[in-house]
Formats: sequence, C-alpha cells, structure tokens
Amino acid sequence: MVRSMTGYGKGIAENSDARVTIEMKSVNHRYLDLNIKLPKKLNFLESTVRNKISESIFRGKVDVYITLNEHSDACYQVSINDAIALKYYESISAMAEKLGVDNDMKASSISRLPDVIELEEMEADEDSLKELVLKALDDCIKQFIEARIAEGNRLEADLIAKMDEMLVLVDKLEARSPQIIEEYRTKLLTKVHELLEDTKIDENRIAQEVVLYADKICIDEEMVRLKSHVAETRSVFDLDKEVGRKLDFLAQELNREANTILSKSTDVEIADIGITLKTLIEKVREQIQNIE
Repeated sequence: MVRSMTGYGKGIAENSDARVTIEMKSVNHRYLDLNIKLPKKLNFLESTVRNKISESIFRGKVDVYITLNEHSDACYQVSINDAIALKYYESISAMAEKLGVDNDMKASSISRLPDVIELEEMEADEDSLKELVLKALDDCIKQFIEARIAEGNRLEADLIAKMDEMLVLVDKLEARSPQIIEEYRTKLLTKVHELLEDTKIDENRIAQEVVLYADKICIDEEMVRLKSHVAETRSVFDLDKEVGRKLDFLAQELNREANTILSKSTDVEIADIGITLKTLIEKVREQIQNIE
C-alpha cells in the first residue's frame, strides 16, 4: 500500500473534567522525525504518545500539537480561610462598637475581602488524562493515516501511468535498435564501394565490422533490465511498509539503465528516446520522495 508522507489528522476527546485536542501534520523526511508539543500537565505522557505514533507511522517529519482545556469548575477547589474571616469580623465589630455605629457586616461582604476565599488548583487525575489523550490520539492517527493513504493512492495511479509510458519508450528502443545495425552495414558498404571502386569487397571483413559495431551499441541488456525494474516497481506498491525506500532504490536502477543507453547511443532517435526516458524517470524519483 502506498502512503504519502504528507498528511493531516485531528482528534478530540472530552469528559466532565477536561477536553484534549490533538493535531498532526507531516512533510517529507528520510526517517521518522517526531516533534511533540504538549502542555506541562501532560509531559508525563510524551513517551507514551511518541511510542504510539511510532507503531503506525514510519517516515516523515511529523509535528504533533496537543492542547488541554480543563473545565474551571473541575480543576479548582474553593475554600474559606475561617481564621482570616473571623479576624476581619472581630476587627470590624470592635471598630463599630468604638464608633458607636451598627455592625452591618454580612458574610458576602467579608467574602470579598483579601485572602478570605482561597482557590486551590486540584492535582490532575493522571489516569483520566491518559485515557483522554489516548482516545484523541487514536482518532487523530486514524484520520492522519487515511489522509496519507488518499494522497498515496493518487501518487500510485500517477506512477503506474509513468511506468506504462516507460514501457512504451522501451518498445520504441527495441524497434529502433536493429534498424541502426542494418543502416550501419548499408553505410559501411557504400563507403567501401566509394573508396575501393572496382576492388572486390571482403564480405567477412564487413561482417566483422558490423558485429563489432553492434556489440558496442547493443542495449539489449539495458532494455531487459528496464522492463524488469518496471515490473518490480509495480509489485512494490502492494507491500505493507518501506514502500518509499524500495521505490527509491528501483528509481536509481532505472536511472542507471537510462544513463547507460545514452552513453552507448550513436543514433539521434535512440538518444531522443533515452532523454525522454531519463526525464520521465526524474519525475518518478521526485514523486517517490513523498512516499512513506
């Protein structure tokens, strides 16, 4: 299965205490490069998140963003500092008595005075947070992989089309290659006739020259290997993992054969086909760089 290294996913999990949101996005990279950003309260889960992602994502530069939104009524404990409240009441009562006025101090008034009401941040329930994070992460990874597969299917279809184009070019090479040898033999005979005029031509010598030339420009092995590499490339699409690495190796082999064909070429038509083939292979290599 072909999976692109470009992808995006998002997962959300929520309970009565908090909501966790996880987003993942990735671009091409030779290996798996995980960059995880998460709030301090979730630092204890970083290795868990990293290991979970590594189980199903194998290549790419992956950025992971984890946010935690705690519901305010669940993360703080409200308490009254009775000692300070009593001090306020006693002091205000004494002041009222001293001034000869009524003490109209109410509990609501005392509660607004400094340090009477205390807000204490409750300790996080790590088990509950872990459950939320893993649920959000599962959903995020699922969506992320689906996006990679969708893009991978598009890449696979395009690569198969390019493989078909390569085979068409190889067919043209196979058709043209024997013609070059016959054309060389005809040119050689014509040249010898022009130079020697009425002198008898040694047919064996001509045949030897043609054989030497044919051996020098022969691209039969390269064409066979090109077809073999194309067939192997198609089979790689069905593998479960490391598809990108294997395709990259095969693309290098295809490029090597194209270079050899060009180096042996003494014919304009063969050279044109070889250049077209090499250009096509370069396009394939570029696309393969985005496959996991």
